[in-house]
Amino acid sequence: MSASKASKRNEIDLDHAAAGMTLADALLDANGSVLLPQDAALTAPVLAALRRRGVERCVVWTEEDAPDPEALARARALRLQRLEHLFRHCADYGGSQALLAQLRVYRMEQV
Repeated sequence: MSASKASKRNEIDLDHAAAGMTLADALLDANGSVLLPQDAALTAPVLAALRRRGVERCVVWTEEDAPDPEALARARALRLQRLEHLFRHCADYGGSQALLAQLRVYRMEQV
């Protein structure tokens, strides 16, 4: 990541977060599990849930650097299409389907 891009991230108290902001980093719980992936949009219900979980801070994009939601949706769709193509011959194998399900979740967190 370039220095200019890094400077456009803003770590804020969750009390200052507002619906419509976009996460610049994945939001992790105390155990390192992903609560929300990078580039997830914050909504009022999500913010309320994070407060209930005791989340105090998050890193958001500054408004001018927030990613285009349509570009994110296209990238997610392409990732899922690629997975479906790779697993196209495994429909009858339970283990392969379980792996595919986990990979879908993982890939959705990366974009």
